[in-house]
Amino acid sequence: MTLLRKVIMALTLETINETSVAALEIILAKAESAFGTWAGTTLIARSEALELIADRLDEASDELIQLAMAETHLAEPRLMGELKRTMFQLRFFAKQVLGGEFLNVRIDHKDDEWPMGAPRPDLRRTMQPLGPVLVFAASNFPFAFSVAGGDTASALAAGCPVVLKGHPGHPALSRKTADVVLTALADAGAPEGTFDIIFGTRNGAEALADCRIKAGAFTGGIPGGRTLFDIASGRAEPIPFYGELGSNNPVFVTPAAEAERGESIAREFVTSFTQSAGQLCTKPGTLFVPSESAILDELRNMELPSEAPLLNEGILAAFSDGKGRLESHDGVRVLNDSTSRTTGDASPILFHSTLGQIRRAPESLLAECFGPAALVVTYENVAELSEVAKLYEGQLTASIHGTNSCDVGSLMHVLSQKAGRVLWNQWPTGVSVTYAQQHGGPYPASTAVQSTSVGTAAMDRFLRPLAFQGFPDHLLPAPVRDSNPLGIPRQVNGECV
Repeated sequence: MTLLRKVIMALTLETINETSVAALEIILAKAESAFGTWAGTTLIARSEALELIADRLDEASDELIQLAMAETHLAEPRLMGELKRTMFQLRFFAKQVLGGEFLNVRIDHKDDEWPMGAPRPDLRRTMQPLGPVLVFAASNFPFAFSVAGGDTASALAAGCPVVLKGHPGHPALSRKTADVVLTALADAGAPEGTFDIIFGTRNGAEALADCRIKAGAFTGGIPGGRTLFDIASGRAEPIPFYGELGSNNPVFVTPAAEAERGESIAREFVTSFTQSAGQLCTKPGTLFVPSESAILDELRNMELPSEAPLLNEGILAAFSDGKGRLESHDGVRVLNDSTSRTTGDASPILFHSTLGQIRRAPESLLAECFGPAALVVTYENVAELSEVAKLYEGQLTASIHGTNSCDVGSLMHVLSQKAGRVLWNQWPTGVSVTYAQQHGGPYPASTAVQSTSVGTAAMDRFLRPLAFQGFPDHLLPAPVRDSNPLGIPRQVNGECV
């Protein structure tokens, strides 16, 4: 037995057991105690703490990658890229904290001549952290949406302690990553309780219902996410719950785009829907192409990637169910299934149906099938696309492939109501961490349509507005004082300064 395997087994034995009731109580109590200190930490110190977590992850990267490969079946290049993204996210939020723009400071000086008919009082508005946040780690991104992922980074950046519910699909990796985060925060001088990890489905639900938790964040499937959302909403003190639950991510190809670059569209589609064995929340699940399209023949004759293991048995079972739903439908035919299925792993598969069949059974044909499967739908008239787009539930993304001469205004309008991100001549897989990114959408894509889990705006989820009225300058928090000791960009009397 290799040393790595011994380490994995030892860590797994330690972490697969549920956190005890007593330990959960201690962790929640420490998170509540840490809140005031962490929220009051200077922006410089908070930024430096995030930077240090990223540095420590980098130092531990070799061991983390090996653990991730052993527990998730994901390939080393994919995991290396994801870990790099995770470190980038932490440093990206560190930079945002340092700039202070996230505080959205607005100052109105007293104005006895305010034209509404009554004097305007002196008002100072800024953003405050909500309190301890419970983050549920995802299975398909063991780094970027897990222990030290985007939800953890954005909550810590906002000034909120984090209780992380580890995912059972990669417990050894979760424990090791948590140890790296805990050590980095301690070395940065963060109060004990700023971060900790718990294990066990029951503990996740118990923690979410606890009055000391002030927000929840989740990435996963609809059944589990909706159950947690109901817990958060049904508390005596309801709290915001930011859940990303599922998405089909439809792609619409116009006749003009098909004529111009049909072959490349087909090739790029296969790359996109099979990336990471189809285990991406932005995987394109449906491709609409013109009837008699050359794309259909390209896809029928294309060699699909070989079968691959999925993240865990639960995901494999769900994929089999979703694939079976499509295979058994009278209006659906297999378009391409070229693999031998000899290992029990997931084989990429393409199905074909028509717009008429979609209209008859949108609930079953347009539902997400997580894994390397997709449905190609042929249509007769491009004008039909706007109507079929209305049949979709809320989506993370929707894409249009067209040319500059295409009239897709009606389709764009519908998709803008259905999705959080609408793409033009691009593929939805690959969610860049940027200032303007939007990763969310109408339900069931997410439980909070006005928010994003990726990009700098993700911090807004864990902040609340607070206004001070009439206080003398020396009693005000530094960000809203007239002297502006932190040099934060602000809006003063309606003007940006």
